[in-house]
Amino acid sequence: MRRHLTDRQADTIGRLVEAAIDEVGESGYDGFTVRNVAKRAGVAPATAYTYFASKDHLLAEVFWRRLQALPALRVDRRRSAADRVAETVRDMALLVADEPELAAAVTTAMLAHDPDVKRLRDDIGAVFAERIATALGPDEDPAVLRALVIAFAGAMLTAGMGNVRYEELPDRMAEITGLMTRPLRSSRRSS
Repeated sequence: MRRHLTDRQADTIGRLVEAAIDEVGESGYDGFTVRNVAKRAGVAPATAYTYFASKDHLLAEVFWRRLQALPALRVDRRRSAADRVAETVRDMALLVADEPELAAAVTTAMLAHDPDVKRLRDDIGAVFAERIATALGPDEDPAVLRALVIAFAGAMLTAGMGNVRYEELPDRMAEITGLMTRPLRSSRRSS
């Protein structure tokens, strides 16, 4: 967990995060460096490294902050579970949809073995689970929730690799949810 930040420290981190978005948009993941972000943000590289251990850590923070800024969920229980999950994942799926360089960079960063990235990845996964659980409702089977969280994380990875569009993810998640929440039908006839 991050230590308490002064207003000045919070401002510095905010500037670094905003500069990271601009920098990755221009240079892509391969050309992205914490040093270049620091220069763009007007801070010393050593200061940037005080807050972000690596470029992957900084890029994961960008995604984390966007996820944290999403509005609270408002779930309409009159709608089907599939529709509720689709609506719930829409905002999360579209966090980087309009920024292909950022999307690709965040996808790569989220897979890093950096311990700071792992912490953020765990926090991000917890938010995915919380929001999907809220959409499903309190009576849903925990196994369905776990499967949907894995499906959504995999869908985000697939979109980040460019194999599907982020805009398609809500409909795909609705399909998956529908399959997982419909009553099982016997495929065998009784003898």
